[in-house]
Amino acid sequence: MSVFVLDTNRTPLAPCHEAKARKLLDAGEAAIFRRYPFTIILKHTVDYPSVPELRIKLDPGSKTTGIAVIDDTSGTVVFAAELSHRGCKIKESLDSRRTVRRGRRNRKTRYRQARWKNRRNKKEGWLAPSIMSRIANILTWVTRLSKICTITAISMEQVKFDMQLLENPEISGIEYQQGTLQGYEVREYVLEKWGRKCAYCSKQAVPLQIEHIDPRANGGSNRIGNLCLACQKCNIAKGTKNIRDFLKKKPDLLKKLLSQAKASLQDAAAVNTTRWELFRQLQVFGLPIECGSGGLTKYNRSMRDLPKTHWIDAACVGKSTPEVVKIVGIRPLLITANGRGYRQVHNTDKDGFPKGSPKQCKVFYGFQTGDIVKAIVPHGKYAGTYVGRIAARMAGNFKFSRKNGTRFDVSYKYCKVVHQMDGYSYQRGELCAIAHTAYVAPSSPLQKGSAIHPP
Repeated sequence: MSVFVLDTNRTPLAPCHEAKARKLLDAGEAAIFRRYPFTIILKHTVDYPSVPELRIKLDPGSKTTGIAVIDDTSGTVVFAAELSHRGCKIKESLDSRRTVRRGRRNRKTRYRQARWKNRRNKKEGWLAPSIMSRIANILTWVTRLSKICTITAISMEQVKFDMQLLENPEISGIEYQQGTLQGYEVREYVLEKWGRKCAYCSKQAVPLQIEHIDPRANGGSNRIGNLCLACQKCNIAKGTKNIRDFLKKKPDLLKKLLSQAKASLQDAAAVNTTRWELFRQLQVFGLPIECGSGGLTKYNRSMRDLPKTHWIDAACVGKSTPEVVKIVGIRPLLITANGRGYRQVHNTDKDGFPKGSPKQCKVFYGFQTGDIVKAIVPHGKYAGTYVGRIAARMAGNFKFSRKNGTRFDVSYKYCKVVHQMDGYSYQRGELCAIAHTAYVAPSSPLQKGSAIHPP
């Protein structure tokens, strides 16, 4: 994993290896500028002949977004991260607040006319807070990375599935629709919709085939809503039977299968809702933006024989993906969006009534809850040096939490801030030890209906 480097004027320089960064820190020639992502700042001016131009790649998701900073010239992945959003938590909080307010009004106030008629109309382009939270998280990290490395281009997966190409083959030419990429669009959509398992026996990690719910022999179509996944055994057993005859002894499974066939992908819908707004917001950076579909991402990843993770998907977004993607030794940074607290003046009980005293200020003695600090305790039961998060208290005795789960009180006098609370929590992912593979163009298009292996 590379370490970002800044000069004394905070100008981004070429990222260096961890060992070189450690030597600079030990020699006193550099200092730690930021912990997450790890960045050092030099204490003297240096002249670099050239600074590599890097590209940031994004794989936006409803729950997790993959981020990769890659050098297009060498194919080296400089930085990788997986950003977990809190959109679901925001929606739950809004629903809970709405329920509490309505319950309180019904119990304690007289009837009054509906207020929704008096409210202002929503502005054009309005998006729900849970959706905007996802966009804000991505923009935050694009801004942070652009300050510590030289970003010259952006690639993003704008659509999870290219629905227009699936429904209308003539939009971009019949060769594109019936070529290799079209098969990946269809297969990726079906894999996501059916959870990468057989729709009839729920087997996983086995070769899966595209199955027509209403058989083609009986007039079934190739529409996406008529496709599901089946293992070879179930596919042969069903054959050209009607789905109701095949599952007549399993009415629950039949009902579930037909319901899931009609249902849309909720997560894909959330991504499709945010795609254009995210694209418009990224244009503010003034960098060229490359867009690609989910089918193209999977095609690039499969041709390079890479495993499926969010950050590797991000590295394979777009047509600019290098022929060789070097991912050996990369340990992704797992980022979780937690928010910066909430604006409630009082905590409330289950009925929505305030309990306890009003909340005080957030900062005490220069610390606030969520800061990562280094505590040097000179004496007592917990004497020693620790690094962890604190819960700030007005009395000055902070609750200190270690990674192993233990908690104890420590005075603010023994604490030093290592990383200020920024609304995110961090964790290191598993080290990638898979060798990179060069891209090999297929000699012939993939055959429709061929078996697919879940990555």
